[in-house]
Amino acid sequence: MPTHLQQGRKKGTDPAPTSVPAPQPLHPSLDITLQEITKRIGQSSDVVFRRFTNESLSSLSLAFIYIDGLVNADAVNQTVLQPLMEMVAPKSGAISAKDAFSLIKDQMLPVGGVKEGKTLESLLPMLFDGYTLILFEGLQVALAADTSGWEKRSINEPTSQGVIRGPKEGFTESLRTGTSMLRRRLKTSDLRIEEYKIGQRTQTGVALVYLEGIASEQVLAEIRRRLNAIETDSILESNYIEEFIQDGGLTPFPTIQNTERPDALAGGILEGQVGIIIDGTPFALLAPSTFFNFFQSSEDYYQRFDISSFLRLIRYGAFFVSMLLPALYIAVTTFHQEMLPTTLLISLAAQREGVPFPALAEALLMEVTFDVLREAGVRMPRTIGPAISIVGALVLGQAAVQAGLVSAAMVIVVSFTAISNFVIPSLAIANSIRLIRFVMMLIAATLGLFGIMSFLMVLLIHLAGLRSFGVPYLSPVAPMTPRYLKDIFIRVPLWSMTMRPKTNLGKETRRQGPDQKPQPQEEAQNNQQTRQPQEEDPA
Repeated sequence: MPTHLQQGRKKGTDPAPTSVPAPQPLHPSLDITLQEITKRIGQSSDVVFRRFTNESLSSLSLAFIYIDGLVNADAVNQTVLQPLMEMVAPKSGAISAKDAFSLIKDQMLPVGGVKEGKTLESLLPMLFDGYTLILFEGLQVALAADTSGWEKRSINEPTSQGVIRGPKEGFTESLRTGTSMLRRRLKTSDLRIEEYKIGQRTQTGVALVYLEGIASEQVLAEIRRRLNAIETDSILESNYIEEFIQDGGLTPFPTIQNTERPDALAGGILEGQVGIIIDGTPFALLAPSTFFNFFQSSEDYYQRFDISSFLRLIRYGAFFVSMLLPALYIAVTTFHQEMLPTTLLISLAAQREGVPFPALAEALLMEVTFDVLREAGVRMPRTIGPAISIVGALVLGQAAVQAGLVSAAMVIVVSFTAISNFVIPSLAIANSIRLIRFVMMLIAATLGLFGIMSFLMVLLIHLAGLRSFGVPYLSPVAPMTPRYLKDIFIRVPLWSMTMRPKTNLGKETRRQGPDQKPQPQEEAQNNQQTRQPQEEDPA
């Protein structure tokens, strides 16, 4: 398994954030080794040291070290301490420490994972992973028994990507739980899981998961290169990895998906994407990702294709409404009143008669107020958060209209904009629209519809220039590939999607057989006979 190693910086650059001590071999004296370990990790109350001597093994002196809370106490007692304390020498008599080491390693530890270590640098990371270290007097090698068993959250329903129909389980903060949930869905020998340790201080486990033959080797090589190039103190959440490896530079648009759903991660991997699972967070990453991936939901494939296509079109419409509606309102009411019907224009003019602010200030006031209410609802305790958000929005909106600070039409525009923003299934792209919306409002207040159209052109050019690990961000629309448009704006029936989406795939581009459309038995038999070549007997 490849393991991340902190690479030294090039000559002439800043020094590494932390100094890495040179590997130090274990000392034959057990006392000196224990003193060095204590010096390295300090006098921590959760680190348990225990020494004992087995009289039947020529008074062999041993020491155990484990961290309380990271190990399963029953496993330590039953698979490490008890077997070694009850171990007796063979009939031939006393044995040496070296022979005792081999006997303990090969026969006396009923535990799945047992590793050797000859330096403190190799043993301490295993100690922090829940292993129990076994040190021997007179030997410069130690054993590490896998007794990990810390407390972790049980598998629950995803909180950020709920569905009406579909699996109700989401990732947890445990890396091994995440990989096991993925294994349950992809029962194939082609699934590959590569683990890395990233972060000099945190040594966070990161798993790279993909299907061999389906994922692009060029994309895999680039992701490995970027993961190995990360040199930082800590990785505490998947966004740390995302910012270190994503393309795009200064762009508000995400180029890497994040998901809390194992079925969504498995679906992306089956389409040629590469998954990244990070220990300590329930959000996994998917790359490469295109602009249209962020409008696809897991539920699109769990219900009829016509309903899924209708809902997907609604999402695209909500995207444009959330981005453009306040800007269009400002531009039309400020510069282009002639575009409105006379009755509507008179109604808006009557509403704005007592409002002391221009349309831009009115929109900014309402947008900022709504964002403050939304953040307050998120930070508040769960029992009162929704009440604060709803009451705050109703009371403040109604009071602002009655006080003459904003018009009723502006409250409607901002409310519908906010609702449209929540329709988009990906929070990452929804947050990007929140930022773009403010820029659009400023441009609309200064240049009107001309400014809006110009900014949209600039935005489109920017999107066309983005890449996600070499994949064009707007593919398969730009560059246009008609055969891969079956799952972009609408979703065609599953039986007609024979090819995987084009995202620099590997060799296996076909995901199902031809002619999967259900049909009556007689018609299916006739079609099968038609496809078979008629071979004549040469005799």
